[in-house]
Amino acid sequence: MKLKLHWKILIGMALGVLFGLLMNSLGLKEIVIDWIKPLGTIFINCLKLIAMPLILASLITGLAELKDFSKLSKMGGNTIVIYLFTTAFAVSLGLVLANIIQPGSFINEEARSTLLTTFAGDVDSKIQAAHATQESAPLQPLIDMVPDNLFKAMSSNGSMLQVIFFAILFGIGLILIPEEKARPVTNFFSGLNEVILKIIDLIMLTAPIGVFSLLAALIVEIPDASILGGLIAYALTVIFGLLLLLFVFYPGLLITLAGVSPKRFFKAMLPAQLVAFSTSSSAATLPVTMECATEHLGVEEEVASFVLPLGATVNMDGTALYQAVAAIFIAQVMSIELTLSQQLMIIVTATLASIGSAAVPGAGMVMLVIVLGQAGIPEAGLALIFAIDRPLDMFRTVINVSSDACVSTLIAKKQGMLRNPVAKEWDDNYKATNIKK
Repeated sequence: MKLKLHWKILIGMALGVLFGLLMNSLGLKEIVIDWIKPLGTIFINCLKLIAMPLILASLITGLAELKDFSKLSKMGGNTIVIYLFTTAFAVSLGLVLANIIQPGSFINEEARSTLLTTFAGDVDSKIQAAHATQESAPLQPLIDMVPDNLFKAMSSNGSMLQVIFFAILFGIGLILIPEEKARPVTNFFSGLNEVILKIIDLIMLTAPIGVFSLLAALIVEIPDASILGGLIAYALTVIFGLLLLLFVFYPGLLITLAGVSPKRFFKAMLPAQLVAFSTSSSAATLPVTMECATEHLGVEEEVASFVLPLGATVNMDGTALYQAVAAIFIAQVMSIELTLSQQLMIIVTATLASIGSAAVPGAGMVMLVIVLGQAGIPEAGLALIFAIDRPLDMFRTVINVSSDACVSTLIAKKQGMLRNPVAKEWDDNYKATNIKK
């Protein structure tokens, strides 16, 4: 009996951690960095490679199949409202937990000085990037959303929103022209979409090796455990908040608004969540997220192809919660008392900042600088959390991906496009059968 793919991924993750610890103890970090980590990088690059073509093909195909512009506008409005709601809730939850647990009280003066000194250089680069964002014109985000060259936009995953803009515009054009003229174009993108989905199947067969390499590299690159000791309370606060979102908030929404059981949701989305944890990138995980949502969760492709790419760009619940906890934590360590109005503004700023965060590892750190600056917290305090940001990035990416899938399920239910999928186990037998077709 062959193991299902998600079990292979879990085994790969566990072996990666053990291998990293072994190489660390033997003083052989260079072997992991030079010979193991590249395999993980190749796996991530393969997923990123097809992210842009997938967005373009699936979104155009999905919109063309709506055949009604009013459906698109209604679905778009509902999606944005729910995304904003879940993000604002995540920020508020982070603030409440940070005020109750007071993680900053667990950091002593010696640890604070060590962290500020050790990561001062890393912080400077993040501050400069954030200042460049702040100094831009008020309407610059709207300007950045509209590409002047589609091929240039498709050359970078950081331009995902520009590709989404073009795909929506193109899909609307297909809806508005006569069906007989639109059909050849729709058939082309539909066929392209099928090819890309098949490529995803092939790439996912290498997922256990990819996550093994990524986890092994993370272990050997992690900072000195003595420095991390004082950050445990902060990390546990963030993780506790993320777990509340994952196992309480989202299941509550699914049960009450979509009639979907948490068991069905987690069983369907587990492969995507594991890939998200390993890659720390919503953009890299997007192809897997879309296949899980459509094939196993039952979200029709018309909905998934619109809601999920948009969510990977603007919906970052995990990032939003982390920014709220981090802001309060840094303020507590530096003995800065934040007023109620300042904390309320953190909700607004963190919500908007999470929307602007790129779906790549570490981007939330740049946006956190803006949150700190708005609240009057010294930006140098970013060094206090730098040491543990990478592991936490893995956890919050799982939440970002899960939130996207949850919202796509809610929208599909509201649009009458949520089906009960035929029981298909995501294992090698199923994939092999599909690959041969």
